Amino acid sequence: MTRATVLQEVRQMRFEELYERRQRRELTMAEAAEMLGVTERTFRRWGDRYEAEGTAGLQDRRLGHASARAVPVDEVLQMVTLYESRYTGWTVKHFYERWQTEHGGRRSYTWIKNRLQAAGHVPRAPRRGAHRKKRPRKPLPGMMLHQDGSTHEWVPGCQWDLIVTMDDATSELYSAFFVDEEGTMSSFRGLRDVIETTGLFSSLYTDRGSHYWYTDAAGGKVNKSRPTQVHRALQQLGITLIPAYSPEARGRSERTFRTLQDRLPKELALAGITDMAAANQYLLTTFLPVYNQRFAMAAAEPGTAFVPWIGTNLAEILCVQEERVVANDNTVRYQGRSLQIPPDAHRFHYVKATVRVHAYPDGSLAVFHGPRCLARYNAEGQLSDSTAGGRHQKDSTLRSRNRPIVAPRATARERISVSP
Repeated sequence: MTRATVLQEVRQMRFEELYERRQRRELTMAEAAEMLGVTERTFRRWGDRYEAEGTAGLQDRRLGHASARAVPVDEVLQMVTLYESRYTGWTVKHFYERWQTEHGGRRSYTWIKNRLQAAGHVPRAPRRGAHRKKRPRKPLPGMMLHQDGSTHEWVPGCQWDLIVTMDDATSELYSAFFVDEEGTMSSFRGLRDVIETTGLFSSLYTDRGSHYWYTDAAGGKVNKSRPTQVHRALQQLGITLIPAYSPEARGRSERTFRTLQDRLPKELALAGITDMAAANQYLLTTFLPVYNQRFAMAAAEPGTAFVPWIGTNLAEILCVQEERVVANDNTVRYQGRSLQIPPDAHRFHYVKATVRVHAYPDGSLAVFHGPRCLARYNAEGQLSDSTAGGRHQKDSTLRSRNRPIVAPRATARERISVSP
């Protein structure tokens, strides 16, 4: 028995009771109509039909007949078949957007959801829990950014980490890329993408991962007096690093990852992408522009808190910096590699001197003594071509400067002309 049939029987029973009271003159026509929830004219019409046809006259004549505005069955079947054949597992909203843009769909989101739920392809959402007030967004872009990583099977058989840097005010994704494992270098890469394209921002909101914070005990408070490499770099740039103490505190970024984990694997599979390089290129050129256009929102206030970056040494800040003491053979040991310091025009050697090794996200290295770069190396610890060429030219210049000045020998005619 359907809900409409039950409601019709209840209405019929109430009408018969009120009609009898009206006949006994216990109620007026207006009072009976008000108690039934209809107008006086409708109550009179139902009374006439009841006197002429009995209870059959009270039946709703619309039941059992197809609506004139109903969608044709062929169109419903075509939509459901398309979802079954190409978009199985997609959320209703994701499928609805693709159905409109690529397949010329004209129906509403609610119509799509109801038909897919009726066909058993989409489960009904559970009832939401108690209301919790969200933390309000920052009023301006650039006031606070979120950075986090998400491990997921983005393509079949590959567990990659997706590193995302997004704005709190607008939810716009400024940087997103895949890496094998989240860490210090991936954080530097995301920060550099944002600063070079958008500018310096005010604060960065992160979890308490070991590449962001040192904690004296697992799950405890962060040690702000012992900065990590990322914390040190942000301090040099004047950016405040803010720790989050629960996933709920990072709810905005967590919801973003939930959307990305649902949509991005399906988009990559639809595009036939299986390797990381192609996936990163697809993210940069195709997915991010569409995602930001769909999900980014306008800030609460006009303007921006971003400050243009006008420096030239950003790469020397967003890198790992560690001090080393030069050995007796004028080399520096760093992570199993021996970095030979080439001849220098300023000093004969740097033995026992404290130098600083810079490790960059691309794997290359450099050795600094104070503000001066002594040499640059590739990932294997060998001198780069630019450093070797520059050192060769400096050595030639140094040798020419140290060469003694010798007067040219006089010719025989000059000797005769100056003889007494």
